[in-house]
Amino acid sequence: MAKQTNGEANLLTLLQNMRPELHDGEYVFCVLEPAAAADLCLSPIGQFLEEEGWTLILAKDEAEANHLDSAFPCRKITLKVHSSLDAIGFLAVVTEKLAQQGISVNATSAFFHDHLFVPSERADDAMRVLGDVVKQSHRSQ
Repeated sequence: MAKQTNGEANLLTLLQNMRPELHDGEYVFCVLEPAAAADLCLSPIGQFLEEEGWTLILAKDEAEANHLDSAFPCRKITLKVHSSLDAIGFLAVVTEKLAQQGISVNATSAFFHDHLFVPSERADDAMRVLGDVVKQSHRSQ
């Protein structure tokens, strides 16, 4: 198991070191009843239980192979900096910059990194925006 450290909380340091990485493949969001999901052999990369159902983030191919209704075909971008779970403002800055360019984003935080799910057709644009955020943060020292 990976060593659990607190991660970085300084906003400027996070922005300067986030190293966005665009992953191969396309993902979708699906929602299932928990009992129905138990009958399937799925490999979600993200999941969350809500009152309305179990939200899964799945590879698009896997969702299609299991004949699941899905929404939001997207690409995953990982911000490759170990961000603290209690860092303040990091995702707010990043998502605001994407919003200014008309790019929607679903952000998910895990223990080590933050992950952004952006519309598939806007993934390259999102990477450019994130690269600009890194450059601008270096100039603002």
